[in-house]
Amino acid sequence: MTFNTLGLSDSLLHAVQQTGYTSPTPIQEKAIPEILNGRDVMAAAQTGTGKTAGFTLPLLQLLSGRANRNRNSFRALVLTPTRELAAQIEDSIQTYGTNENLRYGVVFGGVNINPQKKTLNRGLDILVATPGRLLDLYQQKCIDFRDIEVLILDEADRMLDMGFIRDIKKIIALLPSKRQNLMFSATFSDDIRTLAKTICKNPIEIDVAPRNSTVEAIAQNIYHVEKINKADLLTEMMLANAAQTLVFSRTKHGANNLAKRLNKDNISAAAIHGNKSQAQRTKALDDFKRGKVQVLVATDIAARGIDIEQLARVVNFDLPHVPEDYVHRIGRTGRAGASGQAISLVSSEERKQLRDIERLIKFAIPTGASEEFQFALAVPLPPSKNTDTTGSRNHRAGDSRRPSHKRSGAVSKPAKKSFGGNKWRSAKPKAAASA
Repeated sequence: MTFNTLGLSDSLLHAVQQTGYTSPTPIQEKAIPEILNGRDVMAAAQTGTGKTAGFTLPLLQLLSGRANRNRNSFRALVLTPTRELAAQIEDSIQTYGTNENLRYGVVFGGVNINPQKKTLNRGLDILVATPGRLLDLYQQKCIDFRDIEVLILDEADRMLDMGFIRDIKKIIALLPSKRQNLMFSATFSDDIRTLAKTICKNPIEIDVAPRNSTVEAIAQNIYHVEKINKADLLTEMMLANAAQTLVFSRTKHGANNLAKRLNKDNISAAAIHGNKSQAQRTKALDDFKRGKVQVLVATDIAARGIDIEQLARVVNFDLPHVPEDYVHRIGRTGRAGASGQAISLVSSEERKQLRDIERLIKFAIPTGASEEFQFALAVPLPPSKNTDTTGSRNHRAGDSRRPSHKRSGAVSKPAKKSFGGNKWRSAKPKAAASA
């Protein structure tokens, strides 16, 4: 199937052609015609499956030809949980809407609100917003919801996880009752279905992947390691294979410390999390996308909107407490049909999280070749009686070894070439999955 069969206009087809994409992904193939027909849609799709273009393309067509010039109003509202995801959606609108003569804007917190007020004042066709900043602007009488024709909730599951449900309900109550509603979520949990009942009217459900499944193209491995030696093992891995890597840390403080440690080991790294200013987050992400930074260390919330084509590797430096977050994390790699690698560093304190994750994905994650690395353990340690994860636990004698050669960037023994390699870079026919 090609994009020509989905009912898109010639101007949009030309914009798609300019990007180099030739065939739609499954979510695009199923969602675009239904959205163009005016149906409410509930779509379950994993990250990296092209869902952004799946709603951006039909939205642009629905609004095309009728420009809005009413002050402080807009015709379509896209709600998203993070600043990075909002910026990604804006990029998609800009890319595909280049021939549509529509006005669009994005508003989110962490930056000066006054330029956003000016953008709204001229009237828009599409507004992309995070819930908190949208309500701030409404309270300052800079928002008029009366002209809204389409509401889109992107990453609905994450918005619930982040505690936005009250803000979302406030926003829904302010919207016109007659509108088209689109909900996109990685999973259709019971909470998501309850929320959908308050938003959608007779929606068509689209599910392009098994519930909570992991991306098949991703090679997953775990390495058992004492917590105090995790940074040493990560350094070994990066020196053995310099592929760009997104590393997940459970805490903001941990992300900062890990980025500093990697830089000391001559591995270029940057941290991205909620305590960083928007300018800092934007620069870190841009440097990573440009290849100026080898490792991006991120917390779950900050990483939600990261979309990087052909990202080679994801490393879980800390396992997430919520098993579903594992699926979201590793979905950063293996995008657009490409393969990828997901590695988890598992300490004795994290055995329970590992069991919960494997129960969710119905898959025992294989252990990597421990002999390749000095700090990887051949067998897992027994679960620790002290499950404190702050790093204050006293380790056994010898566990905290950190040879001086680590600081010079050398590895005590050559790493085998089998680690990762470049197998994930093999390209398949390009589809609009990362749009």
